[in-house]
Amino acid sequence: MKLNRRRVLTGIGGALLGLPWLESVRPRSAWAQASSAPPFAIFFRQANGVAAEQDTNEVGREPERFWPTAPGPLSASTLADRALAELVAYAERLLVVGNVNMANFNYGDGHARGALQVLTARGPVEEGQGGNSEANGESLDHRIGRELNPGGNESLFLYAGQTGGWLGGPCISYRGPGNRRSAITDPFDAYQSLTGSAPQSSADMPSRRSLRQRSINDLVRSQLSSLLARPELSSIDRQRLDLHLSSVRDVEISLACRLDEAEQRALQGAGDGLDDGDNVLAIARLHMDVAALSVACGQTRSVAIQVGSGNDNSTRYRDPVTGNRMENYHFISHRRQSDGDSGDIIQGSDLLHHRIDVQFAQTFKHLLDKLAAYPLPTGSLLDAGMAVWVNDLGNGPAHGAQNCPVIIAGSAGGVLRQGEYIRINADSEASNHARVLNTIGSAAGLRKPDGSFIDDFGAPDQERRVLDELLA
Repeated sequence: MKLNRRRVLTGIGGALLGLPWLESVRPRSAWAQASSAPPFAIFFRQANGVAAEQDTNEVGREPERFWPTAPGPLSASTLADRALAELVAYAERLLVVGNVNMANFNYGDGHARGALQVLTARGPVEEGQGGNSEANGESLDHRIGRELNPGGNESLFLYAGQTGGWLGGPCISYRGPGNRRSAITDPFDAYQSLTGSAPQSSADMPSRRSLRQRSINDLVRSQLSSLLARPELSSIDRQRLDLHLSSVRDVEISLACRLDEAEQRALQGAGDGLDDGDNVLAIARLHMDVAALSVACGQTRSVAIQVGSGNDNSTRYRDPVTGNRMENYHFISHRRQSDGDSGDIIQGSDLLHHRIDVQFAQTFKHLLDKLAAYPLPTGSLLDAGMAVWVNDLGNGPAHGAQNCPVIIAGSAGGVLRQGEYIRINADSEASNHARVLNTIGSAAGLRKPDGSFIDDFGAPDQERRVLDELLA
C-alpha cells in the first residue's frame, strides 16, 4: 500500500478527500527537504474599517479600541481593552501590521477602492465607476492557487452574507483584469468542492440530508484500518490522522445541524435574507472549517473568505451587551442613519463598531483554533502557513485608505516574524500595500524564476519590494 501526501480516500459517489500530511508515509527524499507541510494563506476579509482612535464630526474624539497600546512585543497588557484582546492566546504567533496604506486609485468610491484593491493592489479597469467598478488585475489568493496548487486546482473563494448589495456581494477575488470570481456561498457546497462531488440543487434536499448522515470516513473504514495498522506510522501521525478524520465528521455534523432547510435554500440561491450577523458569522466559521480541512489535506494552498458585500450594508450584528441586533454595519461605520455624512447620529456608534470588531476577532480565532489543532513534526498547521485577517478600510466614518489592518497568524514555516506589532513606514502615509501583499505571497511560497521572493505583484507603478522588517 504505497502512500504519499497525494494519496486520497475514495468515498461517496467517487468523492475524494486527501489525507493530511503524514511524515511516516511521505517519501524519504521529499521529507528530507522539508520538516513541515508547505506554506499556505487563508484570507479573512472584514469591511468598513475598525474602531480606531480618530476625531469625528459625529462623535468627537474616539478612543483607540483596536490597535495594541504600542509597537513591539505583544502581550496581555498591550492587547488589553482592544478588539485584538480576543486573540491573546495566540499573541506569540501573531504579526500585527499597522500603517498599511493603500493607493488612492480613482475607483470613484472608497469602498470600491478598498474592497477591489485589498487582495489585488490594483486600480480599476475604468476609473470613477463606483459600485460598477472592477479591479484591473489578479488577486493574491488566486495567484497563490494558480502557481502552487496541486493538479491545477483553483483556490477556494468563500462568501458569507447577501450576494447582492454594493459591488454585487462577492468582490475581492479576481482571475485577472475585470475577471471577478464567483464565490461559494453555501458551506456544504464548499465541502463538496473539497470532496470532489458536485453541488446539488435545493430540489435534492432529501438526498443531501441522507448524504450528511453518512460520513466519508465510514465509507473508507477498511482503507483507514489498513493505514492505521502500518507499523511505521508514528504516534504523531496517528494523532494527526485521528484529528483529521474527527474534523471531517465535525464539519459534516455542523453542516447538518446548524443550517435548516430554509437556510440551505437561501444559501443555495442568491442568499437573499441573510442580514442576521449571528447567522453570517456562523456561516463564516463553517467556511473556516472547510478551509482548514482543505489546506490540511493539500487540496489548496490558498483560500479567501469574504464577509458581507462591498460595504457590508445589509448585515445587522448583535450587540452582546443588550442582546439586540444593531443598526446595519455600514450605518454604524458612518456613525449616522445614513450611507454618507447626512442622517441622524447613532448614539454610541463608535462603541458599537468596536463590538463588531470583537465579533470578527472571535471569528478569526475560530480559524486559528482549527489550524492550531493539526499537529506537525514542528508545531502545528498554523505554524506552517498563515491566516490573514484584512480590512479594506482603515476606519469609520472617514473610510480612509490609510492604516488598514493586516493581522497575520502563523509564520509560514518560519519566514515571518511573530509576537510583534510593527508599524511599517511609521511616519509616512505613502502607499505600501503592494509591498505587504508581495511579502505575504512570498511567505506563501511564490517565487520569481530565479528562486527569489516575488516583487511583481500589484500595479506596476507601486513599490512592490518585500518588506524586510516583516521577515524573521
